[in-house]
Amino acid sequence: MKNRTALITGASRGLGLSIAKHFATCGARVAMNYAHNNKDASLALETVSNLGTAALFKADAMKKRSAQKLVEKVTKKMGPVDILVINATPTQRNCRIDQYDDKDFQSMMDAFLMSPHYLTNAVMQSMKKRSYGRIIHVTSEVFYEGGAHLSAYASAKGAQLGYLRSSAMELAPFGITVNGVAPGWIPVECHAKVPEASFEAYRKTIPVGRLGKGEDVATAIAYFASEAASFVTGQSLIVNGGRHLL
Repeated sequence: MKNRTALITGASRGLGLSIAKHFATCGARVAMNYAHNNKDASLALETVSNLGTAALFKADAMKKRSAQKLVEKVTKKMGPVDILVINATPTQRNCRIDQYDDKDFQSMMDAFLMSPHYLTNAVMQSMKKRSYGRIIHVTSEVFYEGGAHLSAYASAKGAQLGYLRSSAMELAPFGITVNGVAPGWIPVECHAKVPEASFEAYRKTIPVGRLGKGEDVATAIAYFASEAASFVTGQSLIVNGGRHLL
């Protein structure tokens, strides 16, 4: 990825930060997007900058104009976006089907269908002109496995996968690949209050016998972002230690 500009949404913590760190070690110019927490973002930038070239870009990537402005700012400061990693995610409300309201479903669709659409639109014209682009969606094992009390989230992730596959077909003739990585439940900062027993119960369902790490997801995404994956598009790689096989 040397000399490539990579835009990663939701990069100030969690999986996004793991991806940013790995991309920096691979030589990419890392554009780290975040939406709210300036303190977390500053600390993340310091970490990634120690590994390579990085810069912060504050923007709500789930809004159309904001997504467009984000790409414009990245292009001006770091060069045209070669690699787009769509990772940002809002808080999900987990509840029974009869407890969800329209706003719950709409918020998930905004995050996982409309935001990827806005971001794809913002980068693809430049990618087409250069006959090169890598777009990687962070999806989820939940779509493949289902999950009680997650119908809004799982439905939107399914829509995201459909968009991924359709855009991959449309953009392939222009040298742009579109792929996805579907992580399992990987402990990150937002899970700080989750009881250890919950993680242990989940771990027991993983054939490889351990919880996943951010690096597991980052390396999978790095493959799709690399030159080695130029003949791979429209795929979604499940990174969950084999749980989908059960």
